[in-house]
Amino acid sequence: MSSRVPLTYGKKVLELFRNPKNLGRIEDANAEALAGSLACGDMIAIYLKIDESTEKIIDAKFESYGCAANIAAASILTEMIKGKNIQDAWKISWRDISNELGGLPPVKYHCSVLAVGSLKRAIRAYYANRSKPDWLPEELTQEEKHVIEEEKLMEILAKRIQKTEL
Repeated sequence: MSSRVPLTYGKKVLELFRNPKNLGRIEDANAEALAGSLACGDMIAIYLKIDESTEKIIDAKFESYGCAANIAAASILTEMIKGKNIQDAWKISWRDISNELGGLPPVKYHCSVLAVGSLKRAIRAYYANRSKPDWLPEELTQEEKHVIEEEKLMEILAKRIQKTEL
């Protein structure tokens, strides 16, 4: 008998898991990023099409590998940022994602952190060869740092697993 307790997800999370919006790739995206680690099973690739004259996000899509919360978080994020200017999209927090989904179980908060982390990476990538706006911080945000920490931890664990299998 398993000691695992099934997670209870809200209706919105389950709906977006079953029918994700904006799933796929934008071939002519002018900003994209990947966040996560396949070692833990959660990964989000985000693609943005940004109008360069207005800096509005005109399209956003994602590819995801992970659980229901991961897919739902990426899906709702793309819905939330379409039509926003980049600065307003930057301000979206992991809590905004969780709230928009009707809440997530605490053990799944990292899924909304991962979604926001991938967005912030994509925005930074957009400005990599452009002049950076004043509002874009030089220092990484907490969400970005969290994603990096999670990725490093998963790399370490994956290496340990490989060593034990040899």
